[in-house]
Amino acid sequence: MAMLTVRNLDDDLKGRLRLRAGGHGHSMEEEVRQILREALVVEREQDGLGSRVHTRILALTGGGELTLPPRSAPRPAPDFGADGQ
Repeated sequence: MAMLTVRNLDDDLKGRLRLRAGGHGHSMEEEVRQILREALVVEREQDGLGSRVHTRILALTGGGELTLPPRSAPRPAPDFGADGQ
Protein backbone atom coordinates (compact mmCIF):
# COMPACT_ATOMS: atom_id res chain seq x y z
CA MET A 1 0.00 0.00 0.00
CA ALA A 2 1.15 3.49 -0.79
CA MET A 3 1.30 6.37 1.67
CA LEU A 4 0.36 9.96 1.00
CA THR A 5 1.17 13.00 3.13
CA VAL A 6 -0.87 16.17 2.70
CA ARG A 7 0.92 19.31 3.86
CA ASN A 8 -0.38 22.83 4.51
CA LEU A 9 -3.96 21.72 5.18
CA ASP A 10 -6.12 24.58 6.50
CA ASP A 11 -7.17 24.21 10.13
CA ASP A 12 -10.80 24.78 9.16
CA LEU A 13 -10.65 22.04 6.53
CA LYS A 14 -8.98 19.65 8.94
CA GLY A 15 -11.65 20.38 11.55
CA ARG A 16 -14.46 19.74 9.07
CA LEU A 17 -12.76 16.52 8.01
CA ARG A 18 -12.53 15.41 11.64
CA LEU A 19 -16.26 16.13 12.17
CA ARG A 20 -17.23 14.33 8.96
CA ALA A 21 -15.13 11.29 9.90
CA GLY A 22 -16.61 11.22 13.40
CA GLY A 23 -20.09 11.43 11.94
CA HIS A 24 -19.36 8.38 9.82
CA GLY A 25 -17.78 6.55 12.73
CA HIS A 26 -14.23 6.19 11.45
CA SER A 27 -10.84 7.85 11.42
CA MET A 28 -9.82 10.89 9.41
CA GLU A 29 -7.52 8.67 7.33
CA GLU A 30 -10.40 6.36 6.41
CA GLU A 31 -12.59 9.36 5.61
CA VAL A 32 -9.94 10.70 3.23
CA ARG A 33 -9.63 7.26 1.56
CA GLN A 34 -13.39 7.12 1.02
CA ILE A 35 -13.51 10.68 -0.32
CA LEU A 36 -10.73 9.89 -2.80
CA ARG A 37 -12.41 6.63 -3.89
CA GLU A 38 -15.71 8.40 -4.51
CA ALA A 39 -14.06 11.27 -6.37
CA LEU A 40 -12.10 8.99 -8.65
CA VAL A 41 -14.98 6.61 -9.35
CA VAL A 42 -17.18 9.53 -10.41
CA GLU A 43 -14.38 10.79 -12.66
CA ARG A 44 -13.99 7.37 -14.27
CA GLU A 45 -17.73 6.85 -14.83
CA GLN A 46 -18.53 9.76 -17.12
CA ASP A 47 -20.85 7.61 -19.25
CA GLY A 48 -24.57 7.86 -18.70
CA LEU A 49 -26.65 5.26 -16.92
CA GLY A 50 -27.70 3.57 -20.16
CA SER A 51 -24.10 3.17 -21.31
CA ARG A 52 -23.06 1.73 -17.94
CA VAL A 53 -25.97 -0.75 -17.96
CA HIS A 54 -25.15 -1.75 -21.54
CA THR A 55 -21.50 -2.33 -20.64
CA ARG A 56 -22.45 -4.43 -17.62
CA ILE A 57 -24.95 -6.54 -19.62
CA LEU A 58 -22.33 -7.17 -22.31
CA ALA A 59 -19.83 -8.24 -19.66
CA LEU A 60 -22.32 -10.64 -18.06
CA THR A 61 -23.80 -12.17 -21.21
CA GLY A 62 -21.00 -11.93 -23.71
CA GLY A 63 -23.21 -9.88 -26.00
CA GLY A 64 -25.06 -11.07 -29.04
CA GLU A 65 -26.53 -9.80 -32.24
CA LEU A 66 -30.25 -9.56 -32.88
CA THR A 67 -31.59 -10.11 -36.37
CA LEU A 68 -33.72 -7.26 -37.61
CA PRO A 69 -37.00 -8.17 -39.31
CA PRO A 70 -37.34 -7.07 -42.94
CA ARG A 71 -39.00 -3.73 -43.47
CA SER A 72 -42.43 -3.53 -45.06
CA ALA A 73 -44.08 -0.72 -46.95
CA PRO A 74 -45.69 1.91 -44.69
CA ARG A 75 -49.48 2.02 -44.38
CA PRO A 76 -51.22 4.58 -46.57
CA ALA A 77 -52.15 7.84 -44.85
CA PRO A 78 -55.83 8.28 -43.93
CA ASP A 79 -57.95 10.36 -46.26
CA PHE A 80 -59.66 13.25 -44.48
CA GLY A 81 -61.25 14.60 -47.62
CA ALA A 82 -64.56 16.51 -47.79
CA ASP A 83 -66.57 13.42 -48.77
CA GLY A 84 -65.45 11.47 -45.67
CA GLN A 85 -67.70 13.42 -43.25
